[in-house]
Amino acid sequence: MAVGGSDVHLGYEGAAGSLGGRITASVVITCVIAATSGLIFGYDIGISGGVSTMVPFLQKFFPHVLRKASEAKTNMYCIYDSQVLTSFTSSLYLAGLVASLAASRLTSAYGRRNIMMLGGSTFLAGAAINGGAENIAMLILGRILLGFGVGFTNHVINTFLTHQLLSLC
Repeated sequence: MAVGGSDVHLGYEGAAGSLGGRITASVVITCVIAATSGLIFGYDIGISGGVSTMVPFLQKFFPHVLRKASEAKTNMYCIYDSQVLTSFTSSLYLAGLVASLAASRLTSAYGRRNIMMLGGSTFLAGAAINGGAENIAMLILGRILLGFGVGFTNHVINTFLTHQLLSLC
């Protein structure tokens, strides 16, 4: 089975027999980029989990959670029972889901490169808002923009790089 009209073939054994697929440098680079584009979600889980347990962060944005932590005696699990804190954490993932669903239509309409630039700009704006956040609304808005940036770029980067690498073959 030919991919995109190029000479790259998949190692699929079907009715026609083996297609003689091989692992090339472009295949390895594409796989590494595809894998690392998903790492940003895991990295964010670590960052948001670490930040949401820091005392200065909790003092500024979630003082009620910090009060619960100081009153807890045996059950530390219930300390973080806050819907606003949960909204802060999950807003990036929900926005990423929505953005990745919308990214395919936007990519068809405006092109891969433009959507990658939009995703990067949205991510930069979200990081700036989160960096200068003064209240919970700014935190959640920043996380939503970060989610849109991650969702757009996570969807588009793999198709963009695959197309670029296949054009080199």
